[in-house]
Amino acid sequence: MLVRLLYVSQPVGPVTTTVTTSILEKSSIYNKRENITGVLCQGSGLWLQALEGERHQVNVLYSRIMASRDHHNIELLSMEEITQRRFGQWSMALVHLSKDDPMVQMAHPEFDPYTATSKDAMSLLDELIKTSSPIDSLES
Repeated sequence: MLVRLLYVSQPVGPVTTTVTTSILEKSSIYNKRENITGVLCQGSGLWLQALEGERHQVNVLYSRIMASRDHHNIELLSMEEITQRRFGQWSMALVHLSKDDPMVQMAHPEFDPYTATSKDAMSLLDELIKTSSPIDSLES
């Protein structure tokens, strides 16, 4: 059974290019092996991530995230059964969410994933991807 899990967290410490690259490399290797796909939205002191895959594998990964010392204030926004993947082309993609991103300033200046509905949080991810906000992936 395929599921999509959406959560928000805050990074512990500064998020540098080195930290981001390390996250993408580890995620890409692990997720390919476990057949998990997804996208990580990073910025404004937040991580918003969607994970897709078989329920057991996604639960195992989310448990690892919950135990990670890299995150705090982790909050599950939703977990739903799905019939197809929304982010199937990426074992892990990264969307940079900058305070200066015009889409965020104009369309979502009040966006707070901790209080937003899961539907609104997923809509923001979709919008960021569609509006050509930078997406970096280690996919070849």
